Amino acid sequence: MQSPAFLQQLQTAVRQLHATVETELQPLPDAVLNRKPRPDGWSVLECLEHLNRYARYYLPALTKALNGRPAAAPAAEVRYSWLGRKSLDLVRPDNGRQHKTVKHMNPSGSQLHRAVLTEFLQHQAELLALLASARTTNLNRRTVPVEFFRLLKLRVGETLEFVVRHQERHLQQVLRAAQTAAPALAV
Repeated sequence: MQSPAFLQQLQTAVRQLHATVETELQPLPDAVLNRKPRPDGWSVLECLEHLNRYARYYLPALTKALNGRPAAAPAAEVRYSWLGRKSLDLVRPDNGRQHKTVKHMNPSGSQLHRAVLTEFLQHQAELLALLASARTTNLNRRTVPVEFFRLLKLRVGETLEFVVRHQERHLQQVLRAAQTAAPALAV
């Protein structure tokens, strides 16, 4: 895909994620936000906290990658490495397989509050700014270390897409958790 269209697609997805959290999740009562759909599942806030933990790593890493070197001429086409393709396949929203998360990214059992929603929305604004600044960068540079094994690196474009697709995947989980919790609490 061409770099400008690629970035525009990601920006549209991030705006949609932001709007969904604002319109569908912020109005929910705390009891719904904290209710687990099943004992081994994550509540709405746990899902969002998981995404916040990833954002706390990847957004600064992307900022460093985008600002750390002189701007290279943007590549016309976004290309994928084997690691990028594999990473994206794991987090695609249409991939129905469940995956175990690394321990420090698992928020299960955490005491969470509405501040998780606020932080998530702040991360979305920061991600939009990064996507805008990426327009002048070669997205095919390998400059972002993978969170759980920093010797491996993803290209900037792959990392941006990974973050967005991971968020889309978990927002689907969030909406299912909210749908399950609301009727259960109404009884």
